Amino acid sequence: MIEWQIHPDYRDGPVGRAFASPEAVFALAGEKVTGDPESEVYRVTVADRRYYVKRYFIGRRALTRRWFGLRDWLGPRRAVQEWTNLQRFAAWGIATAPLVAYGQERRYGRFVRAAVITEELRNTTDLAQLARKHDPRLQDAGWLRQVLPQIAQATQRMHARRFCHNDLKWRNILVDEVDAPTAYFIDCPTGMFWWPPFLEYRIVKDLACLDKVAKYTLRRSWRLRFYLDYVGRARLNAADKVRLRKVLAFFDGRE
Repeated sequence: MIEWQIHPDYRDGPVGRAFASPEAVFALAGEKVTGDPESEVYRVTVADRRYYVKRYFIGRRALTRRWFGLRDWLGPRRAVQEWTNLQRFAAWGIATAPLVAYGQERRYGRFVRAAVITEELRNTTDLAQLARKHDPRLQDAGWLRQVLPQIAQATQRMHARRFCHNDLKWRNILVDEVDAPTAYFIDCPTGMFWWPPFLEYRIVKDLACLDKVAKYTLRRSWRLRFYLDYVGRARLNAADKVRLRKVLAFFDGRE
């Protein structure tokens, strides 16, 4: 059984043909970006536009890492969560990479392979790369006033719905190279919904992941302003102070 979807905007023409089915997607050649025993990411060019093709398959991990064969039947959860979370971001008004095609193939109920294809966001750079290069924009008040509130509000939209990213690192946030930049959230295969009492821990983890680089890159005043934008208040209250202490201590002993 093959479950495969192509976004209507991409169905016609060379893009639709290139990503018409799992068979077509797994036959594509391109520039390999990354990979592990159960997935690989390629960058391919179709009709002068570039796309990221994430392909998932049953790899050669040790039997115990494959849950003694159970994963062969369930399939990699990451694939389904990846395309589902991108759809959620779009529905919640969070800027993200355009989802072009996605789906999976099963044989007699057993997982065979899956893929998620997104269109490249042109002229973008992830925040981690900006930090590594000591990009002057990270000290530019005008630029920060545009970008940080977007990240704060997008994070709040997720958390207000009890959804946590679980890998909200600077490398998973892209910013484009224009005068009025947009911040895009990408790569969210482990994001999911949480309920108390576990929700607050996951919220703290998301905020701590963002602050892990910010504390070495941004002034304290910008970090505080980011949190105030996140909670939508002009000043911290007692609960905010408790949470921020947890955020600041989250990675103690792990760096």
